[in-house]
Amino acid sequence: MNPSVYLKDFLSLLVKRTIGAIGVSLGTITIIFLISHVLSPNPARLWAGPRARASTILAVQARYHLNDPIFLQFYYFLRDLITGNFGIDPLSGQPILAEIRFYLPNTLELVFVSFAILVVVGIGLGYMSGMRFSTPVDSMIRTIYLASWSTPMYLAAILGILVFATYIPIFPSGGMYSLSLSPVRSVTGFFLVDSLIELNIPAFLSGLQHLILPAVVLAAVNFGLISRAVRSSILNVRWSTYVKTARAKGLNEDEVKRKHILRNALIDATSLSAVLFGWVLTGTVVVEELFAWPGLGQFAFQAIYSNDYPVLIPIVVVFTLGVIIANFVADVLYSILDPRIAMGAQTGAIS
Repeated sequence: MNPSVYLKDFLSLLVKRTIGAIGVSLGTITIIFLISHVLSPNPARLWAGPRARASTILAVQARYHLNDPIFLQFYYFLRDLITGNFGIDPLSGQPILAEIRFYLPNTLELVFVSFAILVVVGIGLGYMSGMRFSTPVDSMIRTIYLASWSTPMYLAAILGILVFATYIPIFPSGGMYSLSLSPVRSVTGFFLVDSLIELNIPAFLSGLQHLILPAVVLAAVNFGLISRAVRSSILNVRWSTYVKTARAKGLNEDEVKRKHILRNALIDATSLSAVLFGWVLTGTVVVEELFAWPGLGQFAFQAIYSNDYPVLIPIVVVFTLGVIIANFVADVLYSILDPRIAMGAQTGAIS
């Protein structure tokens, strides 16, 4: 393959995916606007809360331009999202953007660790199951991932707390670190990273101990899909013609498994990674509340419970943009793992 031709086709695909991501973002933001501004007969009363005084309702109407024509409301809505001017949280009196900046790194720390566990365990078990097709190992792995996949998030979290924090007290039942420790100066917003920057090993170990159980619960509920996809990919290519040809050429068996079987399994795993990232991200709403993890998910749960719509709307936008960005990254990685996708950007054979 000519490298210059591949680079040109890859850039074309990148532009195409970028335009698509922007279009999806605008469409999703429009839906959020319609749900929050149009479907309710009196959005100001809904946002201000059931016990709000008339002066509070009028203040909400003025702050979010709810008395203006709908197209002007949409303009102000987009302007506030782009500039980050989300207003003041009516419950705490703090700027909503500052609250999101505080909670978001905690959620991302949990999501990234959980997603890494999910990918490693999911690909590993799927590979083992596919390579040991129709054996007791295959049956056991399939039983494990089907059982975990069918377990509700709240039930997995409760079982995790009961087993590993109560009956077998290996991990703490909640929180992000031990309150007996001295506070860590926030540099990046990520507790583990900041504790390492300060060389505060006790804080790092405490944060890691508090992080493991909720991260494993998030991963345990979601890894089954990727395991099943990897297993199916391996079964599709394991006895394919090009794998037989590679063996006939005298390639080492480990090289055949790594370059011809596992690589194809990784292509399907990559395409599912964006979906799984979205599930992990939205799953933090339940897990963070049950584990008392001070992240954006717990903040969203409290906003839902309190009917705090001025806070809930930007949180939903952040979650949505996270899923869209994950899909975009997955598309790019997919084209890198399988160059035929990038080549299809020009020919139209693959999109």
